[in-house]
Formats: sequence, structure tokens, C-alpha cells
Amino acid sequence: MEGTVAVVTGAARGIGRGIALVLGEAGATVYVTDRESRDQRHSDLPGTVEDTAEQVDERGGHGVPVAVDHTDDRAVEAFFGRVRDECGGLDLLVANACNGNALPFAGGPFWTLPLEHWHNMIDVGVRSHLVSAWYAAPLLIERRGLAVLTGFTDPDAEVIAGHVFYDLAMTSVSRLAHTLAHDLGPHGVTALALSPGFTRTEAIMAAIGQDVPGGASVEFPGRAVRALLKDPEVARYAGRTLPVADLAQEYGFSDTPAGRQS
Repeated sequence: MEGTVAVVTGAARGIGRGIALVLGEAGATVYVTDRESRDQRHSDLPGTVEDTAEQVDERGGHGVPVAVDHTDDRAVEAFFGRVRDECGGLDLLVANACNGNALPFAGGPFWTLPLEHWHNMIDVGVRSHLVSAWYAAPLLIERRGLAVLTGFTDPDAEVIAGHVFYDLAMTSVSRLAHTLAHDLGPHGVTALALSPGFTRTEAIMAAIGQDVPGGASVEFPGRAVRALLKDPEVARYAGRTLPVADLAQEYGFSDTPAGRQS
């Protein structure tokens, strides 16, 4: 993937970091965005844009750290303007920025859940996916690239995680990917949603403990993104929400023991 230009939002830690690392391992240039930087911390959890970019470099790629608050439309516009000026186009957008763990996460009847969840799941999550795609679209069209939105799907759940705001957010991501595919497809750009499933992110491990069995590493979704980006027939997945586990079977990759240590 040398010469490939990718943007991964929300990549200071978690799934975004894992995706960035796998892309770096393949030799890509990866713009790593997040509001967490060494100059300005918002969480006690480990990880900054600089940390991830350095790890991308160590894997053989080129990491470019950019501190961006994805609730700030002007900051997002300026960032994609920089990508345009430096690269001319974009091969891959991974819209991943979200703040779903900003409040304690527990399901229940909708009237018992904090309304603040609307902000961290819809405004920060769904809206930032849309805004990133909005500004990235001309750059993706330039290179007939790929747009991946991270979310979650559970076709067997009546209400995903028993949480109205989480259900709304995840369902919205799937519909957003469907709409983006409809609009971008005629321009040679494939858009889809990626559903990682239970992943051992820093936030989840801090909440439930390190000794909980099961779950994938943060790099497992990255292997799915890499496989999709290399697939010349990826357009067959346009508009769909794809579980990482299904893609692992389709493309023949696995979550290696080394990856589980990430």
C-alpha cells in the first residue's frame, strides 16, 4: 500500500488506533486524528495522536498526527483542506471518531437514560461521521477511494444493547453508509459500514476489567479495512454493514496472538 493515503479519525486509541497500525504495517501514509494530543488531554486513558502516528512509523508506514475536535466543523474543514494541499486526493477515509463511553454505559428504559447520551453518541458519533465524509468526498472522488464508517450491528437485537441512544446511533451509521454509497457510487467511490463487534479497547477494558475472556484486538478491524481496500471488487459491498468476523472468513485473515496484545 505504499503511496496509499488514508485518514483515520478518532485514532488516538481503540479501534481507530488498531486500524491505523495495520495500515501503517502495509506501508500507507496515515493521517491520525483525534482531540487527544500530548498538548491537550481529555481523558486519563492512554493514547494520543502523536503516540499512534509514531507507532504507524514503527510499523513501516508514515503517520501524520493531527489534533482535531470532530465536533468543530471548521477544524474538520481545515484538516481536509490540509490533506488536499499535501496529497491532492484520498484513497481511504475511516470515519471512526465517537465518544460513546463518555458517560457510564448501561442499558435500561429510555426515560431512565441520561439525555447527554444524545450528544456523545449522535452529535459526536453519527454527525462527525457525516461531516468527515462531507469534507472528504471530493478527495475520495479524485482517487476513486473507499469510505468506511465504523459502527455496530446486531440483527437479532430488538434494541441494540438495550440502550435507545446506542441503538439510534448504530442504526444511523448503517443508514448513513447506505446513503453515502448511493451518492458516491456513481463517482467511483465505495462507502460501507464496518461492525467490529466486541473489541478489547482501552475504554472497555477500563470499564469491565482486563481479565474478561473473549473479544478481538483493536487490530482485528484493521485487517478487515486493509482487505477491503485491496479488493478490486469492493464495490459489491457498497452500502452494507459488514461484521469484521464475516470478512475474516471471506478474506481469510485472523486475529493473531500478536494482535491480541495490542
